[in-house]
Amino acid sequence: MHSPSKIALLSLTGLLLSGVAILPTALGSSAEGQPLAMTTSSIAPPAKMPVVTKESITFGAYDPHGDLGASSDSKIEHLFLPWEDVDLGTLAVADNYAQARGRTLLISVEPWTWSPDWRQTSQELLHSILDGSRDANMAAVCSTAAKLKSPVIIRWGQEMDETDSQFSWSHWQGADYVKAYRRMVDVCKVHLKTAKYMWSPKGNEGLQAFYPGNDVVDLIGLSVFGLEQYDRDKTGRDQTFAEHLAPGYARVAGYGKPIMVAELGYEGDEPFVRSWAESVTKRYPQFPALSAVVYFNDREVYPWPDGYGRPDWRIVRQSIN
Repeated sequence: MHSPSKIALLSLTGLLLSGVAILPTALGSSAEGQPLAMTTSSIAPPAKMPVVTKESITFGAYDPHGDLGASSDSKIEHLFLPWEDVDLGTLAVADNYAQARGRTLLISVEPWTWSPDWRQTSQELLHSILDGSRDANMAAVCSTAAKLKSPVIIRWGQEMDETDSQFSWSHWQGADYVKAYRRMVDVCKVHLKTAKYMWSPKGNEGLQAFYPGNDVVDLIGLSVFGLEQYDRDKTGRDQTFAEHLAPGYARVAGYGKPIMVAELGYEGDEPFVRSWAESVTKRYPQFPALSAVVYFNDREVYPWPDGYGRPDWRIVRQSIN
C-alpha cells in the first residue's frame, strides 16, 4: 500500500509551462502532511504579495502552487520534508528548480511520517531518536542533500515550543529536545559539510529551554502570522507585523545569531493585507538581526484555536486546478 506522499510523488515533474509554474515544493505533499495540489496560477503580482525593494531584507517562500515561480524577488525556496515515507530522490527536482532561479533551499525536516496512522507517540519518537534508531533517517536526508547544488539550510523539528498538539515533538521537555536536536545535527554534519542549521521555535514564552547551543545553530527561525479577525477579537484592534514579531525576537536576540521569519502569513481585509505586504520585508532599527522572511504561500494546515479554522495565507486567490 502506498502512503499519500508516495502517491503524490508520481506527479512531481517540476515542469515549467510557458509562463506558468508547477512546483513540487513539498516533495510529495504540502507542509505537515496535507496533500499537494498541483496547480497553476497567473504570474501577475497580486495585492497580497510582499513588497520587495532594493532596500529590503531577503524574501523567500514556501510555494507549493508555483505562484512565485517567475519572481526574481524570491531568493529562498522552502521545502517541508518528512524523514520517512518519502522519495528523497525528488530533492533533485527541487534543487534544479531553485538553482535555475538562484535560490537557497530551506529544508524543514519533520521527524515523522505524514501518515497519521503510522506515527509513533511523542515519547516513542523521542526514545527512538536518543537511542540512535533514527540516525539512519537523518543520515539519508543529509547524504541526499549533500548532492544538491543549491545552498542548503536544514531546519529540524520546528516550533518545539508550541503545545497545540500539532507536532509529536512539541511536548518534550527542553533538555530532551536539546539532546535530540544536537544528535540529529551531529549526524547530519557527517554527511553534509556545507549546510547551515536553523533552530526554529514558534517564538513563545519559555522557548529558551529548548535552545540547543551556539555550536549547532547558525540561524534562528521564528513564525509570524497575522489574522485580522483573531487580532481584533483578542486585542480589540489590528496588529502590525512588527508587533507580532517583537516578543519572539526579544526572546532569541540574545543568542547573537541571524534571525529569519521562517514561516510568515497574513490574512484580512484589503487595508490590513496591504499594510502587512508593505511592511514585512522592511528593515527595522529595533530588529537589527532580522535577515529574511519566508512566506507560507498556502492555506493553514492545522486549525487555529477557538474556531478560527484554517486561514488561507495564499497570495493568489484565482487559480486553475
